[in-house]
Amino acid sequence: MKRVVLFVIGVILIAGVLTSCTKKSVTKTEGTTDLMLVGMVTDAGTIDDKSFNQGTWEGIKKAASEGLVSEKYLKPVGTTEADYIKEISNLYDAGYRFIVTPGFKFETSIYKSQERYPDAKFVLIDGSPHSGGEGRNVVVGPNTVSIFFAEDESGFLAGVATALQLGEGLAGFIGGMAIPPVQMFNWGFQRGLVYANDNFGTNVTIERDNVVYQGSFDDVAAGQQLAAGMFDKGVDVIFCAAGGVGVGAINEAKARAASGEEVWIVGVDVDQYSAGKYEGDKSVILTSAMKNIDVASYDMIEAELNGEFPGGQTLKLNATNGGIGIPVDNPNLDADVEARVAEVFGQLADGTIIVSAEQAEIK
Repeated sequence: MKRVVLFVIGVILIAGVLTSCTKKSVTKTEGTTDLMLVGMVTDAGTIDDKSFNQGTWEGIKKAASEGLVSEKYLKPVGTTEADYIKEISNLYDAGYRFIVTPGFKFETSIYKSQERYPDAKFVLIDGSPHSGGEGRNVVVGPNTVSIFFAEDESGFLAGVATALQLGEGLAGFIGGMAIPPVQMFNWGFQRGLVYANDNFGTNVTIERDNVVYQGSFDDVAAGQQLAAGMFDKGVDVIFCAAGGVGVGAINEAKARAASGEEVWIVGVDVDQYSAGKYEGDKSVILTSAMKNIDVASYDMIEAELNGEFPGGQTLKLNATNGGIGIPVDNPNLDADVEARVAEVFGQLADGTIIVSAEQAEIK
């Protein structure tokens, strides 16, 4: 029963938005394969960043492993609009007509590319195509789908789980750039702690000095330094929504755990448990605030294969349609904690609990 309940949290398909369909093969005239060619352009991080890039790529790889598509990714040399457009063009010129891009940094490049390549399909995760500048013009073209997640709900679940498992203690937050998705993770996490304190008798708090946005997603050394400072001040658990910066925080926690300290990290975007292993199967990852990015990218591929690509739409994936959750397996959470978090997830899904996307007051 425990695994059935957790399965609901982790991997519900995106019902009502991304319809599960019978798979069928699509013949592609471009290139040297009869499979649909699916390309991805990464952001500043790496393809194995244990976060956003990796989650997106895993959905594409899953489709490839099932023989549905042929896949390829390109990593730009820089992070400008021109750098992104160059790699999108390289994929297009190589015959790739289905291109997935993770993150808000692709907003202006997809805005231009969707018009330049009307016969291609684009999936923009966590962003809306726009013209840039003041009064930016947002256009989700008929060949583009824009996907967002309810990070506030995901962070809320992780906050509840953290408070329930620790009972009492001090939490911290390390974010990458102070952009809406990262901020909503932070605010949701804070609300989750407060909800557990108010409703379940826990006492896990977070102080203003322990909420930091580093300013990037790839400075591993900075993440380790920030985490060290928080742990030295007595912080017991840090929620990291920071890509490579979060990897640095995980490294610091692993080093301390290996020397006997009890410190924890809450992962983000994907299940980061394996990234936190430091001794056998022991891990510093308490749980992870997940966005089912892999499911989103996979289901968009499947929709295209079945002629049901939702072009022109902006999709919001949340607890109601299974777009967010915590991992199916959480080895560092007690069974009663997992069961209570499953109940909270159900209340999020049915609207009994509503998490505001606005900034939380730190108590």
